Amino acid sequence: MVKAHVSTHELVAGRYRPLDVLHRETNRTCWYGEDVATERPCLLTQIGLPAGTDEETALRTAAGVVRMSKTMRVLSPGRIAAVVDAVAQGGVLWTVTEPVDGVPLGELLGPQGTFDHVRAARVGLELLEVLEAAHGEGITHGELSPGQVFVHHQGSVVVTGWGLAGATLAPRLSAPSYASPEQARDERIGPAADLWALGAILYTLVEGRPPFRDRDRPAATLKGVDRLPLRAPVRAGPLTQTVQGLLRKNSQERLSRSAVRSALLRVLDEDPHTAPPEEPRPRLRVLHGVAPSRGSRLLIAGTALAVVTVAAAVLAVTKVLPDDDGTTTGEAPVPSLTASASASASAPAPAPAVPTPSVSASGSRTDESSGAPPTPTPTPTPSRTASPTAGTGLPPGYSVYRSPEGFSVALPKGWKALETQRQADIAYRVTFGASGDPRTLAVTYSKAVGSDAVAVWRDDVEPELKDHPGYERLGDIRATTYQGREAADMQWVERVDGTRVRTFGRGFLIGGGRGYSLRWTTPAADWNDTADRQALDTFLSTLRVPSD
Repeated sequence: MVKAHVSTHELVAGRYRPLDVLHRETNRTCWYGEDVATERPCLLTQIGLPAGTDEETALRTAAGVVRMSKTMRVLSPGRIAAVVDAVAQGGVLWTVTEPVDGVPLGELLGPQGTFDHVRAARVGLELLEVLEAAHGEGITHGELSPGQVFVHHQGSVVVTGWGLAGATLAPRLSAPSYASPEQARDERIGPAADLWALGAILYTLVEGRPPFRDRDRPAATLKGVDRLPLRAPVRAGPLTQTVQGLLRKNSQERLSRSAVRSALLRVLDEDPHTAPPEEPRPRLRVLHGVAPSRGSRLLIAGTALAVVTVAAAVLAVTKVLPDDDGTTTGEAPVPSLTASASASASAPAPAPAVPTPSVSASGSRTDESSGAPPTPTPTPTPSRTASPTAGTGLPPGYSVYRSPEGFSVALPKGWKALETQRQADIAYRVTFGASGDPRTLAVTYSKAVGSDAVAVWRDDVEPELKDHPGYERLGDIRATTYQGREAADMQWVERVDGTRVRTFGRGFLIGGGRGYSLRWTTPAADWNDTADRQALDTFLSTLRVPSD
């Protein structure tokens, strides 16, 4: 969609200036904007409130949108654009969102026409990850449409618009052609409405138009959604049954999330341009004829080297890794309190993208926690793919670190590789941090993680963690996808030297029994700090690994 320059004569809330229109929908306009107080860019979204909305209701609506955004950022780091402010004035709700390093999905459809079914399946999997994180906590988006989805240059997505459902004109006047039939009838909605929207988005990506066209009036569009039969897709190829299964009028008959995941992964697995699958390797139950200790298997199978306090970690690694060459990259100061904690948080084996929610997530629901879906054969990822550079998405002070091992990730100012641990040519772990900073990031690679991302966390990592003081897993081990690959996430807390620390681990499989993990540890009390959330979001969105 071509941006139109718009001149405004007054600031929103005396602070935010709309500059250029980015995207328009029936009852929503998204602008590139500027926060004149900080001179930083932002996204401004203008949404009409129902006529007669009183001031108290408007304020409550604005606060609810900000609160929901914060909740979703905890549930799905790196996939949610944070709403930093929301203002109701003159019958309009303005949301102020951090800038997104990406292009609106609707804009990609404009000049480029349709997506092939493989590219559409990748976008669908990314969206499904976010929805799984939300639905597991009983959260429904309710407003999902191409206007709420941004696509990074490397293909990952960021979803906006959380908390708007029910806050503005109902039913779904912002994007009525993506409303579910139950929304068109102004009925109570749940996760099935989001799955319908996912199906409508997939339909649009492959067909070049929504399943039910926009008419001259929103009410007429909604009537068509509710009553007209679906126009059969003609370009969807292997996605046809998935799209039709998601767009069933009866919400109880729509495909489940797990069924959609399996179908989309199958599309990627059958892509003729994908590298052929390698012969799967065993999960190293026996190494050179000797059954390894559980600790040894953590590194070898490991996305999650188990570590305790700094001193204990060094001793443990020495015992567990007899072949460790002790190589370090750069200076190797003794990690700080939290650094040692992050180490102590055994990094997961191949783990995915949708992190388990915050501390209250202990009861979250995960359909796939008992077993991960078949591993798709990933499209080769270029070695050392560059992350966003200054001016295109990296936060101030961040720069891209390219490791000798071949992966790259953007790090905060002053951060460097503190320590590199290896076991021959089977596995390695690089721990990053900075002097005086209690946080750490660890990236682990292994050639022998097997083919079940969830099982590595459950069987190899967690048994060791249970011996750590104050250990408690937060929520379920969640099977998901990350950059189109099978993965699994796990979060936990524990105590290190009397301090409660929290770790988020994400691991993912790259084929042939190989996998990577990213593990982020910080004092639990600081988990929701802006700087910590920004750091985790940046790590997740910029990590790049070689394909072979």
